Parts: sequence; structure tokens; C-alpha cells
Amino acid sequence: MRTIFRMPLAIAASLSIMAASAQAAPDSGAAAFDQAYRTLHAGRFVDLTHSFAPGTPHWKGMPDEHVERPFTIKHDQFNIDIFTHPGQWGTHVDPPAHFHEGLHTVDQIDPREFLLRLVVIDVHDKVARDPDYVVTMDDVRAWESRHGPIPEGAFVALRTDWSHRWPDNDALQNVDAKGVAHYPGWSRPVLTYLYETRHITSSGHETTDTDPGVATTRDDYSLESYILGTNHFQIELLANLDQVPEAGALVMVSFPKPEKGSGFPARVVAIVPQD
Repeated sequence: MRTIFRMPLAIAASLSIMAASAQAAPDSGAAAFDQAYRTLHAGRFVDLTHSFAPGTPHWKGMPDEHVERPFTIKHDQFNIDIFTHPGQWGTHVDPPAHFHEGLHTVDQIDPREFLLRLVVIDVHDKVARDPDYVVTMDDVRAWESRHGPIPEGAFVALRTDWSHRWPDNDALQNVDAKGVAHYPGWSRPVLTYLYETRHITSSGHETTDTDPGVATTRDDYSLESYILGTNHFQIELLANLDQVPEAGALVMVSFPKPEKGSGFPARVVAIVPQD
């Protein structure tokens, strides 16, 4: 239990000191935040984000990215690029409005949800044996038996090591001779448990879709629809989950703020306590 709460408790202690002493010492709040900053920066930062470019792997229905540079340092003394790409491009955020009218768009996601405890459910060994593997409640129970209950408000990432296939789109989609895609995914019992029992804030995965490939081949995106229908966001196409622990880290999630946006590339970084 100490592992998962070590860094968050250090931050919480700093903030508690700030709250208790703010009236007595005007600078105490700033000092507590400075301590929280030092605690965070003592950790190891792991980028969970793929760089994106034209040709980046993407959902089958989307056009490719186009980039042009109409202004250059050589001719204009500065560079300016024009990017044309779908919102769901590279490592990206899917807000609830991606699937459901009237729910949160990208710009309506609460910034407090950008810094969360990171939970990693690791099923990569099972996926290596079966690319169609979907995470089960046994996997979740095994995690909780090692680390305690999944914390409320956490970001839960599904580690499959499927990101090792990046940037080969054919390898990511893993389509057989009959046109059926074979890649891992979430399951409804696990998602229901995470969002309705453990009350997590968000989830993410390394594949292009929430639903496994055999489902998306039939254009079945019911699991993604379920998550977004709870008015929570998700992150797709995560990277480097093999470089972070199952428990004990924090995650920073960020993205631009397009008005009424239905998706956008994201930057996701884990902060891991140093041993």
C-alpha cells in the first residue's frame, strides 16, 4: 500500500502544511507549493506519447495528415507550419462529445483532471500469447491484491505492449486474410467496475481503439461509447507503459483547447518516484 501513495502523500503533506499555516505565515502557502514542486521534480519523467506526422497509424476511416511550411527562416526569418489532421491523431484525447452530443467537448474537460494517480494494468504477457486478449476482472483483482483498491479519480492504463508495433500501421491493425483485425482491448465488466465502482477519472490504452480488433472489424465501438457516455475522457495510442510501474506514479495529461472540439492530439507524461 505504501508504494501507490508514496508520492501523492508527499504532495498532500505539503498542501496540508500550507493550509494549516497560511494564516500564521503569509509565505507558507508558497513554501508548501515549492516543496510539492521539488517532490515532483525529484521523480523520473516518462513520456507516454508518440510523436505524430503524416503516415502516423490511425483509425481506418480517417484521411492522412498534411503539413506545409509556407514561411521559413531562410526566406522569412521564421518558421510557421500549417497542420491539417483529424482530431483523433497520434496519441490523442477522446472527449465524451466524440460519441455523445451534449456531453463534454475538449475545451470543457476540467483542468484538475490533468494530474492524476496512474494505475497500470499489465496484461502484455497474455497478449503475447493471444492478440485478441481482453482484460478481465481477474486481471483487476490481481492488481488490487498486490496494491490495494484502485484509487478513486485515477487514470487507468492498459499495458499490452502493442505500442511496440508503432509506427507500422499494418502491424498495429494485425488484419488476417479474411479482413479481421486482431488486437487486444478492454472488456465491459472491467470498464463498468472501474468507472462505476472505483470511480476512476479516465482510462487509456496503446491500441487505436478501446474495443478489441475483432469487434472494430464489425464497426462495434460499444466499449468506447460506454466510457464516453459516462462523461469521462480517454486517451488512445499511449506509449512506453513498459517503463512505468503498475502503481505509485502520477500522470500528467494535456492537450490544446479547441472550442467544441471532439478530439485532439495529447501529450501524456508519467512522473515516477525514484527508487
